[in-house]
Amino acid sequence: MSATPHPYRRRRRSSRLLAGAAGIATIGALVAAMPASAGETAKKHGHDRPGRYQDVQLLSFNDLHGNLEPPAGSSGRVTELQADGTSRTIDAGGVEYLATHLRQARGNNKYSITAAGGDMVGASPLISGLFHDEPTIEALNGLDLDVTSVGNHEFDEGAKELARLQKGGCHPVAGCYVAGKTFKGADFPYLAANVLNEKSGKPILKPYWVWKKNGVKVGFIGVTLENTPGVVSAEGVKGLKFKDEVETINKYAKELERQGVKSVVALIHEGGQPASPAYNYDCDSPGGGDGISGPIVDIAKNVSPKVDALVTGHTHAAYACTINDPSGKPRTVTSAASFGRLYTDTTLTYDRRTGDIARTSVASANHVVTRDVPKAADMTALIARWNTLAAPVGNKPIGYISGDISNVGTESPIGDLIADAQLAYGKELDPGTDLALMNPGGIRAPLTYAAKGAEGDGVVTYAEGFTVQPFANTVNLQNFTGAQLVQVLKEQVSGTNATAPKVLQVSAGLTYTLDLTKSGADRVVTDSIRLNGAPIDPAATYRVATNSFLAGGGDGFTTLGQGTDDLVGDDDLAALEKYLLGNSSAANPIAPPAANRITVVG
Repeated sequence: MSATPHPYRRRRRSSRLLAGAAGIATIGALVAAMPASAGETAKKHGHDRPGRYQDVQLLSFNDLHGNLEPPAGSSGRVTELQADGTSRTIDAGGVEYLATHLRQARGNNKYSITAAGGDMVGASPLISGLFHDEPTIEALNGLDLDVTSVGNHEFDEGAKELARLQKGGCHPVAGCYVAGKTFKGADFPYLAANVLNEKSGKPILKPYWVWKKNGVKVGFIGVTLENTPGVVSAEGVKGLKFKDEVETINKYAKELERQGVKSVVALIHEGGQPASPAYNYDCDSPGGGDGISGPIVDIAKNVSPKVDALVTGHTHAAYACTINDPSGKPRTVTSAASFGRLYTDTTLTYDRRTGDIARTSVASANHVVTRDVPKAADMTALIARWNTLAAPVGNKPIGYISGDISNVGTESPIGDLIADAQLAYGKELDPGTDLALMNPGGIRAPLTYAAKGAEGDGVVTYAEGFTVQPFANTVNLQNFTGAQLVQVLKEQVSGTNATAPKVLQVSAGLTYTLDLTKSGADRVVTDSIRLNGAPIDPAATYRVATNSFLAGGGDGFTTLGQGTDDLVGDDDLAALEKYLLGNSSAANPIAPPAANRITVVG
């Protein structure tokens, strides 16, 4: 591959929005003394020339998921640790504010790069999802994003749709949304180094990209998690092969070095879990990276020392850690939570003499995208334009609630509501339907009581429902034996889900105990499983409603892919809408479910 400047359209950053206060920041643990000449110029024969060291600003974020407007409820807040050990929450997010913060952070810095760690689109609210995420790509262009890796959600609609988002052109079915205007695509490259076309064996998009400025060269390699096929519908990854993240990054780091690019940043759509949900938690206490766990730890420990920093994502967590590379040298690993609530500001000190990053001088901080700064006018206009197009669909009332229905917890109130809706819809399709199971990753937001627009408090609009369930999965019915049903519950905490459990949300009548003091499959207490008060009969047949993603064995639930007598119904949002309309009114709204079906021990 050539390291020539990328061919994507770029705009000169001629105007910066400098108004507003700086975002709240926490400095990562790896903050060392900068070389004395960093960012300076040297004098020779009466002329300025670049000094040996040049500070390069790397601004990064991840997992935006089309959240152009401020996310609702807990999805639109971050937790901040206070000096006295207490914590507080801060309202955060929304591209009108993200644009202001990024522009303010850049200032007039000519050596500033903005990068992202994947899942910019997919699982998006109605304003973006209804239009196949064209609004989000337009917003990212306006944010002056330079480069991003793909994430698993970039494959929700398949590789052809991802290529359209990159290159432009109107949607093959929906067409052009504005008469006479063709969607132009992304001004930035999507990187997919470890996503190969099965037939050609070559990456489906560029594997890397090189930023250049006055002799400074920084390479970016982009990968998504190898297990993307396990968390995306089979249709979305058809014809694709996903390679190991570490092997891929190391391969292209060598290739970049052969081309004279020695400063390298890996954009990795895979992440970890810090021990605290607070964005300013010190995950380097007591030692480098000791306060973080998950797949990114092993990845960071094995990615070549040729890579100077890792921008990560996928877990929607916030951290700015240092984890030693294979040579034992500290290296920064960052993630900026999700939904545009944070951005990371990392200083990379480039050594012009060696062409490499002076790693001891890397400093990184996560900043909150607070909503106390002026809104970026161009983003306000973009949101208004797409909201006008979405309004006839999005403003329709589909139900009434008496309070916030949260998406937080091992078992969440919104998870119970969705499972109940799918059970009710399943019984319409087949009165013999016994229960419903819902994957937690398919629930993208809470339902909030406070009105978002003019609909009134307690009114659930179609747009709000779409934000909760944006995938357009169908509700499927399948038969399973009691033994298989028990195995499904055990797969929540075993196999690929052993280290990061995926606890299914269950419909009314199904109860059991989850004992977290145990390990593996034993965490599901078999003798506690009851359906309408009766033990599960291993030999009996149960009719189970799930969405099409689970029915295909997604999220590591291989047993759910083995059901029989399949019956495919309408999409899951339609099932939720029908349930809300049939079971609530302005005078008699639905109360938040108690979330007491799963007893959690430990």
